[in-house]
Amino acid sequence: MTSRPPVSLTAKPEAQTPEGVRTPRPVSRPRTLKARSHVWLRWLHTYTSMISLLVVLFFALTGITLNHPDWAFGNSEIKREVTGTLPAGWITAGKVDWLNVAEDLRAQQGLHGRAEEPRVDGTEASISFLGPGYSADTVIDTQTGKYSTNILAQGGVAVLNDLHRGRDTGGAWNWLIDVSGGVLTLVAVTGIGILLYLRKTRTQALAVMGVASLIVLLLGWRALG
Repeated sequence: MTSRPPVSLTAKPEAQTPEGVRTPRPVSRPRTLKARSHVWLRWLHTYTSMISLLVVLFFALTGITLNHPDWAFGNSEIKREVTGTLPAGWITAGKVDWLNVAEDLRAQQGLHGRAEEPRVDGTEASISFLGPGYSADTVIDTQTGKYSTNILAQGGVAVLNDLHRGRDTGGAWNWLIDVSGGVLTLVAVTGIGILLYLRKTRTQALAVMGVASLIVLLLGWRALG
């Protein structure tokens, strides 16, 4: 009597034909470099698009408002002037203790923003505080210590427009703009890479992209003229 081979309880049974003849299971082939590249391009494009969605929305909307400065909504301005006298000893022989002056103006007058490089011209000294949609210009009489500050606070649209341009925003926001530009470039490059794998629509899509690029170049050339 011949013994039967042991039966595995976990192995999957091989497929059988109607005649009862067993056929071997198909062997999975390793993915080609082209297939792996396509998978990685889709993965990278999907997640960079998700990350940059709000960035694209912000710069798209502020690009429209920046292109139409005459639009009235959100363009309110508040102008005011404050005056005062610096404490004795902060100006000596025409030299101003700018560190104490800047901190005192922030504390006493509520000024904010990035302090510009101070300037001294004869008996007059000045320092400016700048931020998105905000400016405060202080002029000091170095003989008497008296000063006057003109403050301009613009509306929300002006603030958003300055954020779009990176104007008076500081290092952190400028860093964010650079990172956003890099991410959007990656989205565009991976999108073109995915397009090259789509045989059915590749030719038409590349033609549309070429025509659109030509139109942009022509409009730019005309704007320069």
